[in-house]
Amino acid sequence: MTKTKQNGKIVAIITMMFLYAMIAFVTNLAAPIGNVWKAQPGIDGSNTLGMMGNMMNFLAYVIMGIPAGKMLIKYGYKKTALIAILVGLVGVFVQFLSGKMGTGTVAGVPSAFFVYLLGAFISGFCVCMLNTVVNPMLNTIGGGGNKGNQLNMIGGTLNSLAGTLTPMLVGTLIGAVSADTKLADVNPVLYIAMAVFAAAFVILCFIPIANPTSGSSKKKTFEYSPWKFRHFVLGAIAIFVYVGVEVGIPGTLNFFLTDTLGTDNAAAIAGFAAGTYWLLMLVGRLVGSVISGKVSSKAMLSVVASVAIVLVLVGMLVPSSNTVNMPVFTGKSFAMVQLPLTALLFILCGLCTSVMWTGIFNLSVEGLGKYTELASGIFMTMVVGGGVLPLVQNFIADKAGYMISYIVPLLGLAYLLYYAVAGSKNVNKDIPVD
Repeated sequence: MTKTKQNGKIVAIITMMFLYAMIAFVTNLAAPIGNVWKAQPGIDGSNTLGMMGNMMNFLAYVIMGIPAGKMLIKYGYKKTALIAILVGLVGVFVQFLSGKMGTGTVAGVPSAFFVYLLGAFISGFCVCMLNTVVNPMLNTIGGGGNKGNQLNMIGGTLNSLAGTLTPMLVGTLIGAVSADTKLADVNPVLYIAMAVFAAAFVILCFIPIANPTSGSSKKKTFEYSPWKFRHFVLGAIAIFVYVGVEVGIPGTLNFFLTDTLGTDNAAAIAGFAAGTYWLLMLVGRLVGSVISGKVSSKAMLSVVASVAIVLVLVGMLVPSSNTVNMPVFTGKSFAMVQLPLTALLFILCGLCTSVMWTGIFNLSVEGLGKYTELASGIFMTMVVGGGVLPLVQNFIADKAGYMISYIVPLLGLAYLLYYAVAGSKNVNKDIPVD
């Protein structure tokens, strides 16, 4: 390989790493920005409306999940990635514009809020396309095999790191949430997002990236569909539930701490606490990558689902007077801050949810053969659970309180335990998959 090609390859890898991080960065903007919108006149503290940006972000997966796969086939990795970057730039820019609008209302709700939701929806298209293209693109650049897998593991680590830093950064910028807090307060974060998207687009334009070739020129024929496999159907539901649990636990915790701490820097502390959940997901993925070769997906999913059930249940029942000191960033410096023990228990769930996606995916596609690629496209649409379940959870929080709302992730975890123990068994082995 010539030095020029080698340098181009390195630049391509770095660019893809940034995009991997941007997936989490854009997605995790929703909950902390929702804290700002909750405080606005006309929204008046509604957790349901505060979580609507997250809902719109994930709703895009339903529409774009399968088309994104088709775009990959028609246009290739590079063009699909470029389109995704442009869409992401537009989505973040629309969110930025919502902070520049006046005080007009629609049905009592700020009109700027609907513009923000449009921006979140557009950003969701970007994230869906990037999710479809970045994993196989890194694998291709790495030449497949162990090297390709290693690049994806590094990308996954950066994804978790971005997910950790986003709520922390937004919380620090906001500080205290009140009716005077504006979306413009988080403009520095939006500037960073737009700058990264713009830079990634320019760089990627000049990087040659070849599309992979199929190992066989023989066209596959499909007599059935993945929906004919019971363990896949239950697995698709499990993916829907899992993403809802993964997003709902820290997102609602962010709202809960912001509303209940009663300090001037509540949003900063809440953002850091929620970010710690994502940090533990990073740790969990690193540990999981080490032990996954020795422990079956069924065993791993069973254990982490069981532990998470205990953590959430105890978190719901423990008295609010029980507190624990945690190291957090207060907006000016790091300090030990007294938080409800409940918060720590919910944060620890990040260790459990970190390895669930891989376990569910592996169990769901086992024995699918040639139907695996079709199944992967369906999985991408089921990611919408990350918008639906947190919305339901926060609707319950508005009506019955935060702790009662955690019945949603608790039931979701119970389903994941059922899937690991019994639902993942392939009972359709008579269907030909070659």
